Amino acid sequence: MENMHVTIKEERENGWTFLVEVGEEQNATQHSVTLEKNYYEELTGKRISPQELIQRSFEFLLKREPKESILREFNTRVISQYFSEYEEEIQKRCA
Repeated sequence: MENMHVTIKEERENGWTFLVEVGEEQNATQHSVTLEKNYYEELTGKRISPQELIQRSFEFLLKREPKESILREFNTRVISQYFSEYEEEIQKRCA
């Protein structure tokens, strides 16, 4: 799953909501992902861009579940409700 192609297609609402496509052409899934500015800063310390955090978050998710199981619309905060190690792993990767 980790070799799945992830594309951030578009940013909306002042750069904090992203349209993300996972996969290729007809087999792709689309996801609307909201990132809260304060959560972004808490996780990354601004060491990576918001887009890079979204990219890394999808890489994290795809290591754990197929693209079809990823919610179609979500706030990045909910990832840790499903995967308790999310925040710690993202913070380590940003250090």
